[in-house]
Amino acid sequence: MQLTLRGALTDRWNNEHVWANPNSRADFLQRTAMPKLVSAGASGDARMQLAAPLKIAEMFYSRNGIPINEDKTLDFTNRYTVRTAVKSERFHVKEGYQTARLNFDREPRFYADLSFDGGIWYKYDSPTNSDEGTWSIEGKYTQLAGATHVGFYNETGYYLKKVVDWNMVNNSNGVSYRDYPWPQIRLADLYLMYAEALNESEGPVAGVHMYLNLIRERAGLPTVEEAWSNFSNNPSKFTTKDGMREIIHQERSIELAFEGNRFWDILRWKKAAQEFNDPIRGWSVFQATTSDYYKVRTIYSRNFVAPRDYLWPIRTYDLTVNSKLVQNPGW
Repeated sequence: MQLTLRGALTDRWNNEHVWANPNSRADFLQRTAMPKLVSAGASGDARMQLAAPLKIAEMFYSRNGIPINEDKTLDFTNRYTVRTAVKSERFHVKEGYQTARLNFDREPRFYADLSFDGGIWYKYDSPTNSDEGTWSIEGKYTQLAGATHVGFYNETGYYLKKVVDWNMVNNSNGVSYRDYPWPQIRLADLYLMYAEALNESEGPVAGVHMYLNLIRERAGLPTVEEAWSNFSNNPSKFTTKDGMREIIHQERSIELAFEGNRFWDILRWKKAAQEFNDPIRGWSVFQATTSDYYKVRTIYSRNFVAPRDYLWPIRTYDLTVNSKLVQNPGW
């Protein structure tokens, strides 16, 4: 399932690529995202600099296919505490490893798109060529994928697995990445845009459900109707236009995560004052012990002024050259 979901982005010319750009090949991108899994090789071979904020890790659904704050069967109120992975969870978290509660009981896209301290990272050169005994991340300070190298480290504790093709291998000569043309448009993007437009024009009609559920089926999740009816503390959410709009927004943010859409979607949805004033947070990646590492820290405080920041300023030079230009409001 994880390889299927990752492959929708990274498999060359797969049938979900509506428009893939061969002039934009994801080689350096993969090096920038890849964590260090083995001690051999140079730091620049696996830079692990692309990091997802804690808020994005929390955005993905529970294993029941609904937001973690709506799931009435799974308790995520203690999501920053630590627990130990058991054998049945070995496909997602290394057996016997301690990691945050937040990293358990999540949907397949969470484990396909992200990895974390204790997270499994299956790839072509798995030591056992199986799901057992494969690669896993050790991300605390002083550990292999920890923040010990100046410049080449992960700032939040969440690594971007989604953009790295599974054919990446480590060998005695360094590393090898298989590049791929960056998909400018994927089929899922079209389905989500259509569902969004249809909901705005007609409400949560059958066509909205159909296109959302096609994406959810591929992601190994129950339908919208099943998930909210059986597991949500807001079971009627999908029956109203406003509720379905919120579902579509979150579904789109999850499905297209790390593909360059979120910033523009939030501006388009006029949610920037809410979303872009939240601080960027992550784990305390400069700590070596489990108890100290799993403390939430603020990395960066953002500031978005609405409505001013929805439009960027016109540079002074352009205003000087063309006296008929008018500066955007607030600038």
